[in-house]
Amino acid sequence: MRRRRSLGLLDEAEDDPLSGVANLFDAAMVFAIALLLALVMAYNVPELLSPEESVTVVKNPGDPNMQIIIKDKDSIQILNMTENLAGGQGVKMGTAYKLENGLVVYIPENVTAAAS
Repeated sequence: MRRRRSLGLLDEAEDDPLSGVANLFDAAMVFAIALLLALVMAYNVPELLSPEESVTVVKNPGDPNMQIIIKDKDSIQILNMTENLAGGQGVKMGTAYKLENGLVVYIPENVTAAAS
């Protein structure tokens, strides 16, 4: 009689073999987020996580499959390299000069007309 009572007092949580799966899922999610953060920090681009930063990344520079990834605050734009050349009609807006120290100075056209 005593044996039957002890079998009836077993807790259901002790019998459930899947009770630990929830904890494994939580641990896997924490590991995945930590891995993602480690990769971002390893590539020295923590700006990718900040919603107020702007970043430009060039993938495969010089290759035919080169991509330019532009993150401007909350929008991300991916530009793929093509064989097409840009061209067309336009208006001269000013002149750019490269100084001896490597700086580029842009001088807009008609500065005096715009100021008056």
